[in-house]
Amino acid sequence: MSVKSEVKKPIQVKKYFPFILLAILVAIFTIGNPRFFTAKNFLVIAQQMVVTLIAAYGMLFVIVEGSIDLSVGGIVALSAIAVAKTVDVLGIFSVIPAILVGIVCGIINGCCFTFLKIPTFITTMGTMTAFRGLVLILTNGAQIMITNKPFLNLYNGQYISGIPNNVIIAVIITIIMWYVYKNFAFAREVRAVGGAEKVATLAGIKINKIKVSVFILCGAMAGLAGVFQAARSYAATPTMGDGMEMDVIAAVVLGGTPMSGGIGSVMTTVLGALIMCILSNGMNIIGLSADIQKVVKGIILIFAVCMTVDRKRMGVIK
Repeated sequence: MSVKSEVKKPIQVKKYFPFILLAILVAIFTIGNPRFFTAKNFLVIAQQMVVTLIAAYGMLFVIVEGSIDLSVGGIVALSAIAVAKTVDVLGIFSVIPAILVGIVCGIINGCCFTFLKIPTFITTMGTMTAFRGLVLILTNGAQIMITNKPFLNLYNGQYISGIPNNVIIAVIITIIMWYVYKNFAFAREVRAVGGAEKVATLAGIKINKIKVSVFILCGAMAGLAGVFQAARSYAATPTMGDGMEMDVIAAVVLGGTPMSGGIGSVMTTVLGALIMCILSNGMNIIGLSADIQKVVKGIILIFAVCMTVDRKRMGVIK
């Protein structure tokens, strides 16, 4: 009996780790500054969470497939530029070129990984640098202001008093992504490839198609995130999305999705994104410097990976 209980304990800790971490953070920040635990601040957190959450949905599929995408921040910035360049002509429909930019970036990442056989860490680290360089070229180092009222009202305004439109849209996107992840054959194939690629191949799954598709989806979601980031900032800036890839990856991992791939959940990704946004918001409220915040986020990410990684499936750690 005692042996069974010993076996179950670490499993339970892993299962409830995100909830435990969330409770600890809320307690610490509330003690640090009572202003943290207010309805007004939680509404701010919900709005801050939108961009990270939307980008995290795309990253979820990439990580479940067993890969990683470090170029998300660059894609967000490029998509925001697409919005800023087209919003005066397209208005609220400038979301279309933004998503198309994300899809093109995803195709580049997916094809380099799948057909050139370049590991995703190296591929997306290279495209991250390239996308960042392209952002500087397109902006000439200066911000591009967005003043189109219909666009700003839809993506950053309020049609219902007290409930921001971006939060409502994020909830709708969450429901859609949850349904896709639970019911679509594509999602099942992604999990199969991430769980055991050789077995998935024998089962007749088109591996290359899945690998490219998850990066296209990740790029599209990053493109959509760029729309909300541009609306919230009223501009596209050269530094937009800097470091966002870490927050997005951390959101997925903190939600309990292991870097080893094969399993994951949309709803736990919501929890992970909430943790990251509460962490950033809380550290700002209690007055921690940006440098210390980066240290804390890095430590939490490493700890989250330690808690979620399936070492038995990974074999040799490299």
